Amino acid sequence: MQVPAYVEYEKATSVAHALALLDRFGPEARILAGGHSLIPMMKLRLAQPETLIDINGLSELSYITVTAGELRIGALTRHAQLLDSGEAARHFAVLHDAELVIADPVVRNWGTVGGSLCQADPSEDLSAAFAALKATMVIAHPGGTRTVPARDFYTGPYETVVAPGEILTEIRITIRPGGGSAYEKVGRRAGDWPVGAVGSALWLDGGGLDCGGADRGGADRGGLDGGIIADAGIGLTAVGAPHFAAAGAEEFLRGAPATEESFARAGELAAASCQPVSDQRGPADYKRHLACELTIRSLRRALARARTHGGGAPGGAPQDEG
Repeated sequence: MQVPAYVEYEKATSVAHALALLDRFGPEARILAGGHSLIPMMKLRLAQPETLIDINGLSELSYITVTAGELRIGALTRHAQLLDSGEAARHFAVLHDAELVIADPVVRNWGTVGGSLCQADPSEDLSAAFAALKATMVIAHPGGTRTVPARDFYTGPYETVVAPGEILTEIRITIRPGGGSAYEKVGRRAGDWPVGAVGSALWLDGGGLDCGGADRGGADRGGLDGGIIADAGIGLTAVGAPHFAAAGAEEFLRGAPATEESFARAGELAAASCQPVSDQRGPADYKRHLACELTIRSLRRALARARTHGGGAPGGAPQDEG
């Protein structure tokens, strides 16, 4: 039987109380949110905190709202809440896509968004989604709060910028017009960690494009081609992408036409930026191939959504292919 080592337990009643407990018990204390990653690691003695500070009762950290032109997600929001949020899906369909293929209903009902991000697993799905959307993390400390770009949040595998005595409290994503997003994942089985996955977001400038796909002369191109990409975000997970992002591919897409040729080149650049390792989920070359192919697929779906839905309402679940 796997049994965790002895640990002290404290239940926080507010964010301020949780910060005070962290200060009291020092760097060997750990925050307990959903616990689906931390508890198994404790049972295997891979993590041995001296004190667990349970924040599950902090309803102040569980919300999804639009405020000041931003989608704001409380760190204690459950995966199931984010999956079911019409507001989140309307603005950023990539979040719905990603949540749909995370684990299973039991895990999604209790696991938290903030807990998953702070676990900092190199194969974490939401890390790629938030990297693509260029989200901002809000971190509370005894003196107030500080913000960190999602791409600077991780300092290494299972390591983040959240220091001892701090708590991730919120994720913010700026809402911009003309956007669409999507998430594509390949796993060995439904709900498993990905072999490779990519989240993409596109924002069009509208030049030469209408919702019907016709150019300014009225000719229907009959496909996804058309329009100019004002900005792009590409997040990758499980393939060794620096900061979970493909910055070179994004730079290439800015100002480029939204065409299959552009997407193919972006896929090549995304794959070239990755440093996957061979393991039980597959060889490095296969993972690099996935990085390219899934980048192309996610960009296609993001473009289709930008044209037809303004970036929201998902047009079907992402394909989880073997």
